[in-house]
Amino acid sequence: MGEPLRFFLDQHIPYLAAWGLRQRGVDVLTTQEAGRCDQPDEAQLQFAAAENRVLVTFDADYLRLAASGLPHAGIAYCHPAKYEASQLLQILLILHGVMDPSDMQNHVEYL
Repeated sequence: MGEPLRFFLDQHIPYLAAWGLRQRGVDVLTTQEAGRCDQPDEAQLQFAAAENRVLVTFDADYLRLAASGLPHAGIAYCHPAKYEASQLLQILLILHGVMDPSDMQNHVEYL
């Protein structure tokens, strides 16, 4: 396996997920930490791509951007009501363990 995944968490992802990932050595940046909460979705996806980070989101608008052909470093999409924060953390740890950046390039992973 190549380099590990790095994540960029959209502003609605629970902070518990970021905290738990970091506790396990995963490189995570949140929208809040990056000072990007007011940026449009396209700019968020471009930022994540420039940083080679998989965007983790509950926002289905990113699925439309991916379908339009906008290049990205990967999108991990989850419906907002599907998991509790601790479950989302576990699923992101699995994703981190089995995928690498080349697997996620222009790929949408439905969690």
